[in-house]
Amino acid sequence: MQRRTFIAASAALPLVAAIPTLARAQQLPYRLRAGESWRVFDVTTRVEIVFPEGETRVWLPMPSINEDWQRTVTSEWSGNAARVGTVHDRRYGAAILYAEWGANEKTPMIEVTSRIATRDRWVDLSRPGKVVPLSPEERAFHTAPTDLIPTDGIVAKTARSAVARARTDLDKARAIYEWVVLNTHRDPKTRGCGIGDIRSMLETGNLGGKCADLNALYVGLARAVGLPARDVYGLRVAKSQFGYRSLGLGSENATRAQHCRAEVWLAGFGWVSVDPADVRKVVLEERPQSTTLDDPLVKAVRPQLFGGWEMNWIAYNRAHDVALQGGKGPKVGFLMYPQGETAQGRIDSLDPDNFKYTIRAREIAA
Repeated sequence: MQRRTFIAASAALPLVAAIPTLARAQQLPYRLRAGESWRVFDVTTRVEIVFPEGETRVWLPMPSINEDWQRTVTSEWSGNAARVGTVHDRRYGAAILYAEWGANEKTPMIEVTSRIATRDRWVDLSRPGKVVPLSPEERAFHTAPTDLIPTDGIVAKTARSAVARARTDLDKARAIYEWVVLNTHRDPKTRGCGIGDIRSMLETGNLGGKCADLNALYVGLARAVGLPARDVYGLRVAKSQFGYRSLGLGSENATRAQHCRAEVWLAGFGWVSVDPADVRKVVLEERPQSTTLDDPLVKAVRPQLFGGWEMNWIAYNRAHDVALQGGKGPKVGFLMYPQGETAQGRIDSLDPDNFKYTIRAREIAA
């Protein structure tokens, strides 16, 4: 069995105690604020290949975003892989742990633990400040289409309609947020977090899905009217301090807790965090039966999810159309789940009978 630490933060971060969960939002609203205390989490992903055949490969998304709201402190791996290393997506820089086993290994296994520090994000949209503008190259990059997020045709037409009465970029960003909240729904039958094929959603009129669908729709509509926007792919790791069951992790088991969010860039504010998909999650899941946008529970959280993220969640990457280095299968639209491949081809990452993995998240107390 091998074990090795392979990522360390440039500066140590203090461990902090968890902030106690507050009462439910309708009784005592929790307000997001920028720059609050750091929280520290250990996230452990363990992968076991159930039916290895020939050479086996695994790719694990690693936390690769280090900003003023998230820091990766350290990561280490253990297992019986013949080769292990960190590779990076060439276009987006996403960090990926790559592991490889020879044909003679009958029980391929790898486990990786990352320690990540987070703190809540919030932008006061009533107080613009001095923000370094995006370069023309950055703006072009963040308004470009991807394979699953086009910006022409029905996407452009829908976006223009959504922002028809908006004048400023802030007005447009908010109008698109409200359009997504009003016109979409969370579909519990969607596999995983969805696919994010927004052209198909709009052409069929089926605007149901999960976060990878609804937040991708936000990003595509924003890009179609010239607003730089991007998806951020990650994982819920703790209960919500809003007191909302649907917006947090109920136990240390985070195996099915993947969640993606979105950002939009606005002059005077920089990158602004948004999450219309979670508004729809509250509508569907917070009460025993699905509720409506008029529910006080929904009204309490809806404005906070335009401009803020509660960081009981960690970010992996912002990558689209990822070619898995060393793999023979197709590109993946985004990298939020472990990926595996044998001589028989790519393993379905959402099929637990054939691809066994667990993810556990634990908050570290001081």
